[in-house]
Amino acid sequence: MRESITLVCSECSGRNYRTSKKARAPDRLEIKKYCRFCRKHTEHKEQKK
Repeated sequence: MRESITLVCSECSGRNYRTSKKARAPDRLEIKKYCRFCRKHTEHKEQKK
């Protein structure tokens, strides 16, 4: 079973991406992705619920 999540930019707090992960995964997802608001690659973290 998978859970849908939103990724948030760590610099500008822009919500840029939606993805999914396994529901049983205990740790938060952290990925380096392009932020269209900052116009550069930044760390994106899973949004708190």
